[in-house]
Amino acid sequence: MTLSMYEASAPRFVAMLQNLNGILAKAEAHAAARKIDPAVLLTARLFPDMFALTRQVQIATDHAKGAVARLAGVEVPKYDDNEQSFADLRARVDKTIAFVQTLRADQVNGSEERDIALRVGGHDLAFKGMAYLLGFALPNFYFHLTTAYNILRHNGVEIGKRDYIGNP
Repeated sequence: MTLSMYEASAPRFVAMLQNLNGILAKAEAHAAARKIDPAVLLTARLFPDMFALTRQVQIATDHAKGAVARLAGVEVPKYDDNEQSFADLRARVDKTIAFVQTLRADQVNGSEERDIALRVGGHDLAFKGMAYLLGFALPNFYFHLTTAYNILRHNGVEIGKRDYIGNP
């Protein structure tokens, strides 16, 4: 049995984004229960030169929507990056899930050799579809998702591995 490009991307993004939404809900409840200004968590960083929680979530969703869109050969949706609350971040995650779910397997499958070109940090990058998914999109998605998790865990939000992985 082989793993298709669709199976390796869209369902994995959706599952992990759903887990992220649960983590964000727990963070919001944590702040409310402890009377912590939510902005404290939203602007928290693991280290001064790293992005804050809000930006980590934005980048994770950007990689999810960007990956499936590029693999399917459709336009990547543009988001404003103006989230200022946990509700805003969860809405962004929901919007990303909804977009990913609009793409069908037949749009993504067969994209292993599709040319993927993008500009990141002032650098032009070029990939074939499979190399893009496995060597760039998924690692970046998981990096930013994990960093968001770690920021919240480091700040005392009671989340664990099950929250991150979910129910497989």
